[in-house]
Amino acid sequence: MASNRKVCVLGLGSMGLGVALTLLERQFDVSGFDINKEACKSLAKAGGKVGLNPKDAVKDCSVVVILVVNETQVEDVLFGKEGAAGGFEMSTVVIQSSTVSPAFANTCGTRLQDAGFDMIDAPVSGGAVGARSGNLSIMASGPEQAFQHAGDVLEAVSGKVHRLGVEHGIGSTVKTVNQLLAGVHIAVAAEAMAFGVRAGADPETLYEVISGSAGSSWMWNNRVPHILNNDYTPLSAVDIFVKDLAIVLGTAHKLNFPLPLTAAAHQQFIAAAASGLGREDDSAVFKVFQKLSGISINQEKEKK
Repeated sequence: MASNRKVCVLGLGSMGLGVALTLLERQFDVSGFDINKEACKSLAKAGGKVGLNPKDAVKDCSVVVILVVNETQVEDVLFGKEGAAGGFEMSTVVIQSSTVSPAFANTCGTRLQDAGFDMIDAPVSGGAVGARSGNLSIMASGPEQAFQHAGDVLEAVSGKVHRLGVEHGIGSTVKTVNQLLAGVHIAVAAEAMAFGVRAGADPETLYEVISGSAGSSWMWNNRVPHILNNDYTPLSAVDIFVKDLAIVLGTAHKLNFPLPLTAAAHQQFIAAAASGLGREDDSAVFKVFQKLSGISINQEKEKK
């Protein structure tokens, strides 16, 4: 890959910083911006450049990756007072990878297209680990010329790029389905774990048995160890699923489509956030069940 290729990453949270560092390792010339100064220092320490604001950060960049929290932040970093769109080169392509509603993705793509720029609607799955290892699953839709221009960037940070069509919003539609399943699986894994422990099962044995049984899931295997270790360091926070499942439900509402399991899972994440757990790892939804039932994983371990 050409070391002179300049790429900007806007949003240097656990996902964005991972992507930026991966691109640096793949010999791209990387700049970035985040309101979190410590994240900016991490990028600079690794050899990246840090802009004063989004507009400054995208200067001379041929590809801009956006990985912020929500639609409001996407709007701000692109079209705000010091927004990136004001600093784009003529051929700049935007890879919009924040989780947003399909309708917003479509509108965002249209606004950029009207201004003369291409966008790839490219939400991702794989978490911070996938971002840092360059093994994200990317659900991408957008014009062919955008993929031709930015394909090397997509390939550098992904294990698989799913080409889903030319219309903005298709990628985000597929991501909403993924988040529906991810959120429901996390909530039900927490519910099942709490139920089993409350009924007298040993927590670690329960995890081991279910992990090799038909009731297992990727989220069970990935999140239950957080619960067993009482480690809720946020890799993906409770607040993220409060937001993402709201997007899922909002999209379904527009379609007049019922999502009863998603709604129940969403309420559990809201309950966790209302309990002050919003910034903890999303597996902390377990603590809602734990409080309701009076169980303690640590006490169960001590009994052994």
